[in-house]
Amino acid sequence: MQFFQTGYARDAPSRPMPWTAAACPSGRAAGPPGSETPLTQAFTHQPVMPNQVMAALQPGAAGVYLDATFGRGGHSAMLLHELGADGRLYALDLDPAAVEAGRHRFGGDRRFTVAQGSFAELARWCRHWGVDGRLDGILLDLGVSSPQLDDPARGFSFSQDGPLDMRMDPARDESAADWLERAGETEIARVLREYGEERFARRIARAVVTERKLEPITTTGRFAAIVSRAVPTREPGKHPATRAFQAIRIQVNGELDALDAALAQAVDVLAPGGRLAVISFHSLEDRRVKRFLRDAAGRAPRPARGLPLPEEPEPRLRLIGKAQRADARELESNPRARSAVLRVAERRSA
Repeated sequence: MQFFQTGYARDAPSRPMPWTAAACPSGRAAGPPGSETPLTQAFTHQPVMPNQVMAALQPGAAGVYLDATFGRGGHSAMLLHELGADGRLYALDLDPAAVEAGRHRFGGDRRFTVAQGSFAELARWCRHWGVDGRLDGILLDLGVSSPQLDDPARGFSFSQDGPLDMRMDPARDESAADWLERAGETEIARVLREYGEERFARRIARAVVTERKLEPITTTGRFAAIVSRAVPTREPGKHPATRAFQAIRIQVNGELDALDAALAQAVDVLAPGGRLAVISFHSLEDRRVKRFLRDAAGRAPRPARGLPLPEEPEPRLRLIGKAQRADARELESNPRARSAVLRVAERRSA
């Protein structure tokens, strides 16, 4: 049986989608003189749901956009192709390797600016760049990128053995191995249950505590083996350690708190009519995104009959369509897109 790493891969390697050749028949990305990027470099990693994202953001030639999860720049390349000489694209990524890749790939393009930082601080970065309240579009493509997932040294995957790290920024805070060494059994079980929706959280936590007494758990292979032995059943097509790896990664990087902060700030930095597009890869993320957009659009659930209605703020967003998923054609070339969900909303006029 083949197991796939599921639930959190973006910018996945795959065959180019049809729009790439049609959009850039010359073999170079469009833009003002001096800003070209060879397609062989620009499309090494295929962005998830490219056509849906472009339709959602509707980039204009003179627009100002923020790719708050740069990864390896698949979506950024698409946006730059649509921008004219007066357009601007800003990008953030917590991973220093992604930022370095962005500078190498688009560093000669005067329309592009990238910085290392968390999307939880996107408002501060927008103030720094002088675009607070001026953005025509923001993209949040959540989760880890394929280069992170495929590099054993980063410790995100159980597919290859490597150090149990899982940090988006390897220089920050504690690694997954450090956290598993100090966390108590009850805390480990809570994280596995809440962030991984793992049914066997207590069994896994007990096994981790037992095994770390023998020797610190420092590699992805050993952690995956511990989890596999502790999980008594198997989900078809899914490695038994999938949920545990997701949970520990979310814990180590504070991903859900960062997402909550980013969503709240995104509304403030958008210009009237500006659009927010969010791609989620697992239900924990998507539920948060769905609830936030719904509430900001004034569609929060009504209280039970007989209870007083709360005072509701004026809606700040307008929902654009329904949740979207990758189509069959994309899934054929990019199986990692199968769990992706895109939601879109537009900033209302003040």
